[in-house]
Amino acid sequence: MNLKQLTPKVSSAMGELHAAAALAAAEAGVEPELLELIRIRASQLNGCAFCLDLHTKDARAHGESDQRLHTLSAWRETPFFTERERAALALTEAVTSVQDGHVPDDVHRAACEVWDEPQVAAIIWAAVVINAYNRIAISTRMIPG
Repeated sequence: MNLKQLTPKVSSAMGELHAAAALAAAEAGVEPELLELIRIRASQLNGCAFCLDLHTKDARAHGESDQRLHTLSAWRETPFFTERERAALALTEAVTSVQDGHVPDDVHRAACEVWDEPQVAAIIWAAVVINAYNRIAISTRMIPG
């Protein structure tokens, strides 16, 4: 199913939301490399092969190491991620898994301790947008590659 062709106005609005979220992140000083980690982690949790393929390629283009990409799903057990990245990944997981409850206060608080409010907002928007794209790719059976 080609949503862009079937619903061009909605698809365009989604593209504009993605661009606005990326711009907000850039303006807030959230690194593009971290945005890719956010996109990959949410896509791992959602099981979105299309987005995993796309964003691991984008992460590598931004200079991300294979070691960090291979261990991202186990980021809590590795020494490869900074405190700021860990806070962003925890927040991303909480936003992605809201069916388990709300974003826990300690996760939100930890993010706010290492990021300022515009940065936390940008991280939340990045997580929200990739979750929407995961649902689009999965429900329309987009093929990676």
